[in-house]
Amino acid sequence: MTTTSSDTATKLRERIKHAITSQQQPTVTVLSSLLAVQDTLHYIPDEAIEEVADFSKTSINEVWSVASFYTNFRFTPPGKVTLDVCWGPSCHLLGAQSVLKAVQDELGVHEEATTEDGSVTLRYSTCLGACANAPVIAVDHHMKGRVTPESAAKLAGSLRNISDSSKSH
Repeated sequence: MTTTSSDTATKLRERIKHAITSQQQPTVTVLSSLLAVQDTLHYIPDEAIEEVADFSKTSINEVWSVASFYTNFRFTPPGKVTLDVCWGPSCHLLGAQSVLKAVQDELGVHEEATTEDGSVTLRYSTCLGACANAPVIAVDHHMKGRVTPESAAKLAGSLRNISDSSKSH
């Protein structure tokens, strides 16, 4: 391991420990510790499994069993922007499948995934809580309602362009 990667690993572990211990109400369970890490880093790296096990005085296997049980935990870093497409009942009835297909085509993915360039993470959501505005998508938790396949694809394309331009600055 080079000094740079060693420094990066040390900083990552420090961020994980800080997430677990410095909440207004410190974490007390494996689940609350994992949630704190995900809130801070937006994913659960392998180092977090180890740190949470150490912090909660339990085994890595026990922490992993909790982490892998909940589908909302992610284990790879997300893209710069997260795009959620709701496919709950109201959205489904009003065209979410067409919206989802258009977004997938625009991003070049065929399932929940992060684009190859790391700019956008596409996620499916069972409910975004805005049924009256169905179909709904959310960009980094900011809702956009009554989307069409065309407007959703245009938005997805613009998210890649925004991420691309932020890399060059």
